[in-house]
Amino acid sequence: MNPSPAVLSEEQLRSRLPLELPHWSIEHGRLFRRWRTSGWKSTLMVVNAIGHLAEAAWHHPDLSVSYAAVDVKLSTHSAGGITEKDLALASKIEQVIGWQPALEPDSVLEGTPNSDPRLRYIRYDTPAPGGTD
Repeated sequence: MNPSPAVLSEEQLRSRLPLELPHWSIEHGRLFRRWRTSGWKSTLMVVNAIGHLAEAAWHHPDLSVSYAAVDVKLSTHSAGGITEKDLALASKIEQVIGWQPALEPDSVLEGTPNSDPRLRYIRYDTPAPGGTD
């Protein structure tokens, strides 16, 4: 059994989050991020992707799921606070859920069209070129 990792101070987190995870915050002693989706199908896809990452990492966030949003809350329960494990998983979630091929140079993938509300997926923080979100 591995020893519990060190809990990061609020000062450490407040200096790192804007640079490493600008869309995440600290709420009630946990890392927090809300993903807004276009509806139930998109919400389930986000939940499943996060579930896969959490299981692969063997580090599980608390999720709150509603029709068009997924709230992710991360802390290391065994350590009693936020640790490097939480930052690492948050970073991987951000990388996977926030990925938009249209923002990558020379991508042959176009990404989900945002112009048609029936096809929208996630309300991204950084809209792709030609997107409306």
